[in-house]
Amino acid sequence: MKLKLDENLGARGAELFRQAGHDISTVAQQGLCSATDKRLLEVCVTEKRCLVTLDLEFGNPLVFRPEDYSGIAVFRPLSTSTPND
Repeated sequence: MKLKLDENLGARGAELFRQAGHDISTVAQQGLCSATDKRLLEVCVTEKRCLVTLDLEFGNPLVFRPEDYSGIAVFRPLSTSTPND
């Protein structure tokens, strides 16, 4: 699966997805840290990638209509972690 990991998932998150066999691109690697939500989603659509994030704002289907994207997955971890964990 082609995924774009938001900056809040960090290097550890990227490695876990890679180990699971996913095609990973990260916001940090592409210099998109602090990009607007609109810009980030434009890149995801162009690359046909599902955005994976911890940002609850992306979970609103009234704002981010599912049919407009290759997917948006909002994770809620059981414990807090830092972007570099």
